[in-house]
Amino acid sequence: MQFPESWLRNLVNPALDTAQLAHVVTMAGLEVEALTPAAPPFNNVVVAEILSADKHPDADRLRVCQVDVGEASPVTIVCGAPNAAAGLKVPCARPGAILPGIEIKVAKVRGVESFGMLCSTKELGLEGAADGLMVLPADAPVGEDFRGWLNLDDTLITLKLTPNRADCLSMQGLAREVGAITGADVRLPQVQAVDTRIQDTVPIQVSASEACPLYLGRVVRGIDAQAPTPRWMAERLERSGIRPLLAPIDVTNYVLLELGQPMHAFALSRLNGGIEVRMARAGEQLELLNGQTAELAPDMLVIADASGPVALAGIMGGLPTSVEKFTVDVFLEAAFFAPTAIAGRARRLGLSTDSSHRFERGVDFGATRRAMERATELLIDICGGQAGPITEAVAALPQRQPITLRLARLKRVAGIEMDADQVARDFAALGAHVERQEDRLVVTPPSFRFDLAIEEDLIEEAVRLFGYDNIPAQPPAAPSRMLPQDETVLADDTLRQLLVDLDYQEVITYSFVDPAWETALDADARPLPLANPIASQLSAMRTTLWGGLIETLRHNLNRQQERVRIFELGRVYTSQAKQPMKLGGLAYGDGLPEQWGASSRRVDFFDLKGDLERLFGHPLDTRRGTHSALHPGQSAEIWINGRAVGWIGALHPRLVQAFDLPAVPMLFELDSQVLSQRALPHHASLSRFPLVRRDLAFVLDAHTPAGELLTVLREVAPGSVQSIEVFDDYRGKGVAENQKSLAIRVVMQDTERTLTDQDVEDAVQKLVSAALRQCNAALRA
Repeated sequence: MQFPESWLRNLVNPALDTAQLAHVVTMAGLEVEALTPAAPPFNNVVVAEILSADKHPDADRLRVCQVDVGEASPVTIVCGAPNAAAGLKVPCARPGAILPGIEIKVAKVRGVESFGMLCSTKELGLEGAADGLMVLPADAPVGEDFRGWLNLDDTLITLKLTPNRADCLSMQGLAREVGAITGADVRLPQVQAVDTRIQDTVPIQVSASEACPLYLGRVVRGIDAQAPTPRWMAERLERSGIRPLLAPIDVTNYVLLELGQPMHAFALSRLNGGIEVRMARAGEQLELLNGQTAELAPDMLVIADASGPVALAGIMGGLPTSVEKFTVDVFLEAAFFAPTAIAGRARRLGLSTDSSHRFERGVDFGATRRAMERATELLIDICGGQAGPITEAVAALPQRQPITLRLARLKRVAGIEMDADQVARDFAALGAHVERQEDRLVVTPPSFRFDLAIEEDLIEEAVRLFGYDNIPAQPPAAPSRMLPQDETVLADDTLRQLLVDLDYQEVITYSFVDPAWETALDADARPLPLANPIASQLSAMRTTLWGGLIETLRHNLNRQQERVRIFELGRVYTSQAKQPMKLGGLAYGDGLPEQWGASSRRVDFFDLKGDLERLFGHPLDTRRGTHSALHPGQSAEIWINGRAVGWIGALHPRLVQAFDLPAVPMLFELDSQVLSQRALPHHASLSRFPLVRRDLAFVLDAHTPAGELLTVLREVAPGSVQSIEVFDDYRGKGVAENQKSLAIRVVMQDTERTLTDQDVEDAVQKLVSAALRQCNAALRA
């Protein structure tokens, strides 16, 4: 919300400068987002009147003007503006004036001496048309300081309000708040009931009373819609971000800013019969004031006459019944619409209006009649006319229930002692009704405070008004102690650092994804849909981390990053009950950074598997498997302790094409829980005895994975066996076509004695027997 500081100080004027006022308001929870000067700095500019404007003797486009600047005699000024003419009142920069980027001096222009410059809005740094002189109203006082006359030393304050503080979306609410914070006197506008001169009314029927518990209407006849909006009102509207249009419209906009009550004025002659407040019917349309034709849904509240909808309630009026410059009779409306009946409707139509912004958060239903009287008063003062009686339709309005604030609880939660009488005065200054009892306050919130409902709300208000700056900083009373740390659990940060050490970079992607991603990556995926997504491409919860990683890869490729190694540690959402933590990674491009010591090659399956083995600290058990997102010939399932924990492999060619990738990325994803569990380290002395190596060549079926054989051998190996590794895979002469020869290195060593030949032979025989029995692998002859 933006407003001029001068308007606020007209209602409440604490003894604080602008910066101090902004700080105090921010510390009270109403964040000041920006302080902007109403105009850039310039000086020595006065209101002037052009007495004559004659053609320059030596230039077709210049005029020699005689200008009254409020001095004893007119001054001569050469001007090139096309609209310079006798009788105009314009701003005039006198010699010595400093404008934005310009210093004014007495100068000769084509032989004619010029004593100043007549200014456009551009030269003064103001908004508005810059194709000619800035034309001032006829009543502008000649010789008056231009900055002072237009109040250009004002400051525009922009607040970033939280949704619960709808009461501060008006100058009245802000003034009340500043008065309560600073203790300054608040001078709210005095509103008197307008005399009823006519008895004309428009029948009102509220069919949707839950959505519209209060609706007021009034006829005003005989207005002059072309009457000029007073300068003070136009100035306040403009500095609040609203462009003045016609006086009747400006009046309703002004009341919206001043009192926080959105209003609308209908051209009475364009209404057909009475007014009905109802829900829209199927197939109804309405041409809005912005020219957009809205397709109305049955859950949208409308203001209708006998011919159909004439306004979208709480959002925007209709163009066919809008006020124009020839309108003579108007029908004013003011209402309270339930926030739930307005919320989301404007957004659904691609709209964002001042009215919907307020009604969605809650408007003061206790001041609706006051706003109607204020708007009527201003309208008649500016445009003339005669007002009829107010017609009112009222149903069950929201109730403000008393809230009990226990003073002992206030002290315990706030951590400080507060004077109960001062707390009561603060609540009263906010408009609440306060009843003091022995050890508590009973507070009834005012009609404009929708955010006060429970005791904690009152505690927050009490502390806020006391001042966060005034709360002493106290060290915590609880003793500090070191918490136990389970050494068998690997912390997430440690896991992240291990991956960073392996040349990966962490990314954090949205948990909201495009459902098409999920079904493309896993045909069996059933992503959870979002009830209210922020965008159509973010309408489901992810079931895998791969979609976000691939999108991150595309983002980097579009920025000429050709080597990408990334990982993410985050949750996936397979169902509402199952939300496991996963670790996913992606490698793309060259296996090594560009260098002279190694030739360039693409990253492959074994690079990724090697990274995971370094992460686990031991060789991985990878088994053949099929995943819809991975290449069938370059993928494997990862097994740990007899159960499948994840996948590793190359992205499927169809997905490489679908995601428009120039080459194939390598991917992995596994349950992070298996990585976080680790065995406690234990002491083992270094052996002083020699190790023994035996190389065994097994012939087995070509389709049997090497990992399956290694698993069998490691399970039966005696304690003296230190390692069992594959060091050769041979297929060719001497081995049948459907078989392969795996060379296994077996290293044995004991810490207590030297192994005998018999010990070694027994261990080898045990391994060979197990290989033959479980994998049908025989020693190669």
